[in-house]
Amino acid sequence: QVQLVESGGGLVQAGGSLRLSCAASGRTFSNYVMGWFRQAPGKEREFVAATSRSGTSTRYAESVKGRFTTSRDNAKNTVYLQMNSLKPEDTAVYYCAADNSAVLKTIATMYSYWGQGTQVTVSS
Repeated sequence: QVQLVESGGGLVQAGGSLRLSCAASGRTFSNYVMGWFRQAPGKEREFVAATSRSGTSTRYAESVKGRFTTSRDNAKNTVYLQMNSLKPEDTAVYYCAADNSAVLKTIATMYSYWGQGTQVTVSS
């Protein structure tokens, strides 16, 4: 079992930045691929970014590529999502998720563990 707790969400103006954190506890953090997803009201949960077990490989949705960066610190059992040049369409609840395979998956149902989510609101 892996427990995930996100933090760092909030209200920001368009063009601003936020850094989300996701702290993990339970099993060995470095055994898990970590993903970020988001869900806006009335929409399905969508993939944002993922990082490999070591953090050397990453994958991003086209909508955030060049603006968002995911990284991890295995010594701190934490994964991060740095979000720059935020747009109103980035407004959503952001979730981190963990998967114990070696593949950077983009489908939410393929992740085993989820945090409770943190709200990000970008005003225009």
